[in-house]
Amino acid sequence: MAKTRTSYVCQACGAVHARWQGKCEACGAWNTIVEEAGAPAAVPAAQRTGRKGRVVRLETLKGGGAEAPRISTGISEFDRVVGGGFVPGSVVLLGGDPGIGKSTLLIEAAAKLAAVGKRAAYVTGEEAIAQVRMRAERLGLADAPVELLAETNVEDVLATLKADEPPALVVVDSIQTMWTETVESAPGTVTQVRASTQLLLRYAKTTGACVVLIGHVTKEGQIAGPRVVEHMVDTVLSFEGEGGHAFRILRALKNRFGPTDEIGVFEMTGLGLKEVANPSELFLAERNLGTPGTAVFAGIEGTRPLLVEIQALAAPTTLGTPRRAVVGWDPNRLSMILAVLEARCGVRLSGHDVYLNVAGGLRIVEPAADLAVAAALVSALTGTPLPADAVYFGEVSLSGAVRAVPQAAARLKEAGKLGFTRAMIPESGRGASAEGLKVVTVASLSAVVADLVARAPRPRRSVAGGAEDG
Repeated sequence: MAKTRTSYVCQACGAVHARWQGKCEACGAWNTIVEEAGAPAAVPAAQRTGRKGRVVRLETLKGGGAEAPRISTGISEFDRVVGGGFVPGSVVLLGGDPGIGKSTLLIEAAAKLAAVGKRAAYVTGEEAIAQVRMRAERLGLADAPVELLAETNVEDVLATLKADEPPALVVVDSIQTMWTETVESAPGTVTQVRASTQLLLRYAKTTGACVVLIGHVTKEGQIAGPRVVEHMVDTVLSFEGEGGHAFRILRALKNRFGPTDEIGVFEMTGLGLKEVANPSELFLAERNLGTPGTAVFAGIEGTRPLLVEIQALAAPTTLGTPRRAVVGWDPNRLSMILAVLEARCGVRLSGHDVYLNVAGGLRIVEPAADLAVAAALVSALTGTPLPADAVYFGEVSLSGAVRAVPQAAARLKEAGKLGFTRAMIPESGRGASAEGLKVVTVASLSAVVADLVARAPRPRRSVAGGAEDG
């Protein structure tokens, strides 16, 4: 009989080590390596008598490809992110912070599918049936014919599902609570999560059911468990949101059947998640007009233009190393903008603490926000309010030049639709226009700084050093 192989697996990243050690060399986490009993050791090649492989026909790149069929959830923001709806036979992994609304979102999707006659099953390993029913009653979904199952053993779950026709949607909440008898490990360990996912994946591919797995996230926002699970599934979604905001953002981090640059915006209310059809209007609803340090950025999330407020604050510091605090943007990008402002434009922020915030809890990743961030920083330093009816977008290079960004026309159209009358864009966008919008093009960041300094109130804080001008 073959000996059982013992391995040491990191519970944070899934890396396998030959022996136990305090720190995982793959992800740097401490005290996350656990001894686990794996499969029996492999038999030497000389003792194996495997069958010969069969010849498989090779195909060419040329040929027709049918579009993957879709099952619409009835939630337009959700369908936008996944590419039009669930694909039969696919496996989706949804991650997010505790309490962000993952279970609420999926039970609403299951209820909408069940309401149109499709079989939907909700498997819960964290809550009792009564708790799920209470949530459904609060959301007004108690009459939806969703099938509930409180079970954590994967073999029992699959046997129950196979007893009837395959459902269109199976929700597993959460994958960390599932366990299988095929491996000897505690539920939630890397080995159990990986083995349970493999069994559910095989069920989805053989029956055509769409399986959605809910996953916990770590302190860093990564989906907990082995990263190999993300490679096994077809789609990885992230449900994000700040605790103090009602807005929730659904993003696709991986999607084999659709785009990965779309976002869905929801608002958490007492009756569940409400779709936000016009996120720009919602993110700009509470902005303070005429306040220094605020600029409106016209961004693009997938195919959707999105306007959001950038807030900046520059305060004199007594610390040897000024503080740089960023919420919703890349801190390294902020450091680059500060260096360009000081080296190319003479704006000295080295003696100031700098705080930057993207209003509404949104996270921006595109470099087109550089110009809006720079304008907000100079406005905060000089005390000069930016025009309340102006939007900004453009990428700033290390030379101080303002470079072109894609989809300028869509950004301007959205700004004009929301009542803005001015836009400051890169020089390469000359000729782009929108009805009722005056477009100002700039070639370098120094031109933006010069305009703000010229309009600064007197007496004002000097840009070069922070002292008062007489």
